[in-house]
Amino acid sequence: MTRRLMTMLVGATLAAAPVDRVFADDNFYSLQKEIALGRQLAREVERQATMVRDPAIAAYLNRIGANLARQSDAQLPVTIQVIDGGDVNAFALPGGFIFVDSGLILKADDEAELAGVIAHCVGHVAARHGTREATESEIAQIGMIPLWFVSGWNAYSAYQAANVLIPMSFLQYSRAFVSEADLLGLDYMYKAGYDPTAFVEMLEKVQAMEKKKAGTAAVVYSTHPPTDERIAAAEEHIRQSLKPRPESIVNTSEFDEVRTRLAMQAPKSRASVASAEGHPPTLHRGPGD
Repeated sequence: MTRRLMTMLVGATLAAAPVDRVFADDNFYSLQKEIALGRQLAREVERQATMVRDPAIAAYLNRIGANLARQSDAQLPVTIQVIDGGDVNAFALPGGFIFVDSGLILKADDEAELAGVIAHCVGHVAARHGTREATESEIAQIGMIPLWFVSGWNAYSAYQAANVLIPMSFLQYSRAFVSEADLLGLDYMYKAGYDPTAFVEMLEKVQAMEKKKAGTAAVVYSTHPPTDERIAAAEEHIRQSLKPRPESIVNTSEFDEVRTRLAMQAPKSRASVASAEGHPPTLHRGPGD
């Protein structure tokens, strides 16, 4: 059976899609100010982190992001960069700047799992969660807080490494935003042609990792809904809202090539994540089949 092909745009800056929802009612930041803030923060990330500077990898991720962004409600352009890090994580800064840890790419079994996490980050961008959090807190520097795909031990260690002091009372706001980004991301990846159950599979990987890290300060996990709740909510949304279809995108040969290429360039990731093995292009049945 022939695998459906994705329609992708080339370029590091992704096109924004028409707005279907309104997220700006509770936001004091203009789009221009949000982009300026995000650009400043992104430069700090690039200055402090070890980046993977491979144009082929960057172009591939941004093509995936472009496909997702076109299906989204984003009013902002979106750019994706790769950090050489062993965490299975990604985060979105205000203004559409997304960073993906190389460990996430190496841990993903297929392109759909990777696309699900990127779609989650695009959901944060579309809903403008970063500056909405800043607006709710009435503390401008709260815009410094990135919006992570997962919380717990890995996000906490990243905060510590960056010497970012975050009031825990404020971090609880992100629970609703993470849940919203999950559901938006599922819609976006489904519209882009991906199998949405791949996002659930990635969350299950995260859940298994969390169990191995039992004992980490429980207060850190208060920043996100429990992973089992996220899995249940995602599965329910797929059942209720995403109509089963005979074919969905699961994997591409380009994903395998990029992952192999990345494994040779990201020493921090190799120390934390097993070297990626090649997988042939795969086709999954639609949700519910």
